Amino acid sequence: MSIQEFKPVKEGKVREVYDIGDSMVLVATDRISAFDHILKNKVTGKGRILTQMSKFWFDFTKDIVENHMESVDVNDLPEFFRNERYDGNSMKCKKLTMLPIECIVRGYITGSGWESYKECGVVCGIKLPEGLKESEKLPEPIYTPSTKAEIGDHDENISYERSIEVLEKEFPGHGEEYAKKLKDYTIALYKKCAEYAYTKGIIIADTKFEFGLDENGNVVLGDEMLTPDSSRFWPLEGYEVGKGQPSFDKQYVRDWLKANPDSDYLLPDEVIAKTIDKYNEAYELLTSK
Repeated sequence: MSIQEFKPVKEGKVREVYDIGDSMVLVATDRISAFDHILKNKVTGKGRILTQMSKFWFDFTKDIVENHMESVDVNDLPEFFRNERYDGNSMKCKKLTMLPIECIVRGYITGSGWESYKECGVVCGIKLPEGLKESEKLPEPIYTPSTKAEIGDHDENISYERSIEVLEKEFPGHGEEYAKKLKDYTIALYKKCAEYAYTKGIIIADTKFEFGLDENGNVVLGDEMLTPDSSRFWPLEGYEVGKGQPSFDKQYVRDWLKANPDSDYLLPDEVIAKTIDKYNEAYELLTSK
């Protein structure tokens, strides 16, 4: 008997999505992207770390909001997936109707938020206190949603009010309800996880979540969760307000690319090695595994 073959129904910059009937399979590949480009290198082992880290956080936060994870064991998947290529980096998930908002939460002022604040004291339409320094912790985390872009396009930051309009257009009668749930869940998830990570020596400066609706219309957490691909992780040790921070995420890759504009998105081996070391270190600190 021949094995049923599966083709991805959707390919993102670094992930593949397969439809297996009642469920989906999310595969985190070893591809890496930066500045909306897929780089020419693979980062061996990265997909496994991202999948296992998402699993850790999904388990940790299921008291706040339901999530889409069903299993990360390939033996729970069709035979096609039971091999080395998919082992450890695949997650069986509930099918959701994804909501068209990226739910970004910022606990510290850095990156594009810092650039915007320096210019006008505002981040994504939110007025912040005067006198903040780069990388400083905000008095309260702020919710700065954006619209989801297709590959090659940039996501667009929007106001909370605009997020209501976007959701209302797609789900008439539910815009305000969904927008409020997304904001409340995003802040609650961030607070719980950031407090925990801090005790493990990691500052979560900012992150993004994605949500969808299940068949009963409930808002469910989907996609990946609090990985170095979707978050800014800083080491607590050596953290100092007033400057940029070293990090456990793709910042190292971004910095190298900025410094080497003619690289044509090909990284040297030592940058790849350092990147996977950082991902590993973050995983071990957070999960003690």
